[in-house]
Amino acid sequence: MPNSKLIVQGQLVDLFKNQIYPAEIVVENQKITSIIQVAEAPQKWIVPGFVDAHVHIESSMLAPSEFAPLAMSQGTIATVSDPHEIGNVLGIEGVRWMANNGKTTPFYFHFGAPSCVPATIFETAGASIDVDQIEQLFSEGTCHYLAEMMNWPGVIFDDPMVQAKLDLSKRLSKPIDGHAPGLRGEQAKKYFSKGIETDHECFSLDEAMDKANLGVKILIREGSAARNFEALIPILEKFPKQVMFCSDDKHPDDLLQGHVNLLIKRALDKGFNKFDVFRAASLNPMEHYKLPCGRLRPGDFADFVVLDNLENVTVSAVYIKGEQVFNSGGFCWHPEPVKDTPNFFKAHFPSLESYQIHSEKGPTCQVRVIEAIEGQLITTERMELLDVVNGCIQSSPDRDILKITVVNRYEEVSPALAFISGFGLKDAAIASSVAHDSHNVVAVGSSDVLIKQAVDSLMKSNGGISIVHSGGTEVLPLPIAGLMSDKSGVWVGERYEALTQLAQSCHSKPRAAFMLLSFMALLVIPALKLSDKGLFNGQDFRFVDLES
Repeated sequence: MPNSKLIVQGQLVDLFKNQIYPAEIVVENQKITSIIQVAEAPQKWIVPGFVDAHVHIESSMLAPSEFAPLAMSQGTIATVSDPHEIGNVLGIEGVRWMANNGKTTPFYFHFGAPSCVPATIFETAGASIDVDQIEQLFSEGTCHYLAEMMNWPGVIFDDPMVQAKLDLSKRLSKPIDGHAPGLRGEQAKKYFSKGIETDHECFSLDEAMDKANLGVKILIREGSAARNFEALIPILEKFPKQVMFCSDDKHPDDLLQGHVNLLIKRALDKGFNKFDVFRAASLNPMEHYKLPCGRLRPGDFADFVVLDNLENVTVSAVYIKGEQVFNSGGFCWHPEPVKDTPNFFKAHFPSLESYQIHSEKGPTCQVRVIEAIEGQLITTERMELLDVVNGCIQSSPDRDILKITVVNRYEEVSPALAFISGFGLKDAAIASSVAHDSHNVVAVGSSDVLIKQAVDSLMKSNGGISIVHSGGTEVLPLPIAGLMSDKSGVWVGERYEALTQLAQSCHSKPRAAFMLLSFMALLVIPALKLSDKGLFNGQDFRFVDLES
């Protein structure tokens, strides 16, 4: 619609004047030509489009082109996206695929250059991205900022490769995202003194306040796994210009229910200043990351959201570059079929015996157990006595001590094994090739037989999520890098929800069992995790023995 003229009237939420007034917006050639205050206008509220300030699109299990319509239906027009997940599988070609697929949509996908691929040397990934490749991604315009620097020890102890990536980004004036869970005091000062400007990993208000006092932008995260909104939202009152909202990881069923709009509503319900809330959801990330989308001013691209109800954040219509992409009747824009789906999956089928954990002790032995926590990426460690039968340590489903395995999907090697609590499965196993950060296959189950069946089902489909239970095996295939589906967002969301409900029928304790499972191999988040190379202590950054 290059020569068309659009006029939209409503109550303008002006975040530059901190006022709400009746206005008429005139749009021509994709841009706002004028905003005029009028005597009367419909009782609909016009606000800038929402921005998810840090998200891994891959965790939605959707291609960017399928993520876009679901996000737009919730009022989101842009994401600050770290393609770290596909980078760990396919390197810069995977990053380029994400960016190119995103360009088929009107949505603003603002991709960063993954800073930590592989995330650590303690796991097997499918690729690596070095400083020269990061410079290439910057120079060709694929990426626009340095994505979360998870290697905080490398920052603090001046690792040359880490420092080179930071120096490059500063020389090119690219924003640098942080990742510093629990980092406080002098360590935090050293970390953020290196030009790192944000953190989305705060777990407590005190931690967030300390970092904000250092000038750090605090991203309040509320995703499908980590949920920190309740703990952190009070910081908005003291540091309104330093706060943004993000999901980090949003699974498709949750995306169907809402996105940044849900955080806006919760903040408004708590009585926070409405201009501060909407600014955190739009202008703050737009300005920090220099997003090209419009800020709801004359001369900007016509990117805005119309709400039927301001307090409930009920989305009536969404405009991007003057095109209506969503209204209350449904999607106005539809993606093309996903093409050229890349993958990297060495399918192999470990033997049943390879899932046994041998011990020379008996009749019992003391072992480290990973304790998974609902709504958190962190885990804790505890010691438990388990039976040893015929030289093999037994899990104890009645006590919610299950076996967990990580199976390398890039090389044919024996599975890594440990024990975990917090999943509660009975006569069932779940598995996923979405397993941060290297995305090997991770599985948890109540028996070796069920675990093997769950893993084998993913090897046959070259990636996905699966559940094995008394009724059989159910799989959601993820043919794009073993991370994303090539199907529609609605279909994937409904299928994912069905598998999640099935897990709950097998006594799964977590509300989002597959999402929680995907973080049990995330070594950079303490305390105890499992990589394809063994049991790992994320606080000391070292491998530990299973047996005490």
